[in-house]
Amino acid sequence: MIVVTRLTGDRFGINPDLIQRVDSAPDTIITLIDGTKYIVSEPLTEVIGRIDERAAQVLARSQELRAISRLAPVPDLPDDDDEPLDPPLPLRPRSV
Repeated sequence: MIVVTRLTGDRFGINPDLIQRVDSAPDTIITLIDGTKYIVSEPLTEVIGRIDERAAQVLARSQELRAISRLAPVPDLPDDDDEPLDPPLPLRPRSV
């Protein structure tokens, strides 16, 4: 999420993956993929910078998680193919 400010001063978060475009005419207008529009007080360049920063954070976290998974292998789980399955339960007709 990125946090932006309405012209009234209220702050709210927007999922940057749902942003279709950002316009400046002269106020900054964020248009979501569903057509919802928000007018915000931040300039266009600042909104785009926040979107880029959020994307960079997601990519950096992804790299951290990949590095951790390479260092700590998943332990072997016991093989249960040799154990027989329980017999199936008999089905009964439903009483009405």
